[in-house]
Amino acid sequence: MPLQFDTVKQRLRGVSVGLLTPFDGDGEITHWKIEENAQEHYRKGIRTYLTAANISEFHSLSQQERVGVTETSVNALPSDACVLAGVGGSTECAQDLIRQYDRIGVDAMMVMPPDHTYLHEQGVLEYYRKLAAVTETPLVPYVRGFDPTVEFLLDLSRMESVAGIKYALDDPVKLGAATTRGPDDVVWVDGLAEPYAVSYWAEGVEGFSAGVSNFRPEVGLALFDALSDENWSRARELRDICLPYQQFRDEPGQDNAIPGAVSVPAVKQGLELAGMYGGTVREPICPLTESELEQAETLYNRLDDDISQLIE
Repeated sequence: MPLQFDTVKQRLRGVSVGLLTPFDGDGEITHWKIEENAQEHYRKGIRTYLTAANISEFHSLSQQERVGVTETSVNALPSDACVLAGVGGSTECAQDLIRQYDRIGVDAMMVMPPDHTYLHEQGVLEYYRKLAAVTETPLVPYVRGFDPTVEFLLDLSRMESVAGIKYALDDPVKLGAATTRGPDDVVWVDGLAEPYAVSYWAEGVEGFSAGVSNFRPEVGLALFDALSDENWSRARELRDICLPYQQFRDEPGQDNAIPGAVSVPAVKQGLELAGMYGGTVREPICPLTESELEQAETLYNRLDDDISQLIE
């Protein structure tokens, strides 16, 4: 049975780890690797999971592949785990995906950022309303890729179907204005991972999505504990050990000017270095070059050393 609405909110107050999609050399999904990654994260203390998410290469998956990786994830985890599944596309396609996810028993629908060149704030809100109309499962809109007003964020936070908002805008002032004026029972989640966790916590977030914690979850769990205890010096130390690898993820990669192009393959390589499963990527993402693989290993080893000193 899916978790209750209030329990989903409780799980959002924590670390949300993305379950990446491990492709083999032919571009096919290796489902047993998703299972093992999910179970390893659970053993290490993670209770909130994102499947068919942005970091799972949502836009490179077919509709049925999204359902497939989500079903694999739900079946791999105990009933107290909270699984958020990515939803997007046209209203009709998103509603169809929601119905299939409800059949599987996901705990929340993470509504992907609107993939449209031309947006209207009222149209985006109507999109959320129409998705909510076909399910009783809570929504967690993912705000990224456009620059909404504070009033939009307030309207979104007041929707009865919304349990939380994953905020991934590089604008703490807007975040603070929305959390201050919005309802207290909506959970705001830092969608920009560990680098922003400390500053966004001060603006009202109560959880964060994983960056390096996708492959070293103990970092995210320790950071969450430090933030919850208001141990700011320790929180900053833990954030800082994440920065080199996270900054590497922001790089464009070789023969490219678009920032962040190495983000997903960098996390997949982190999984491999941590003894889990990453696999290759699908277009429009490219795999890491040999020099980038070497850089990832150097940064991972540095992170590993820092974890040994601060956590273990």
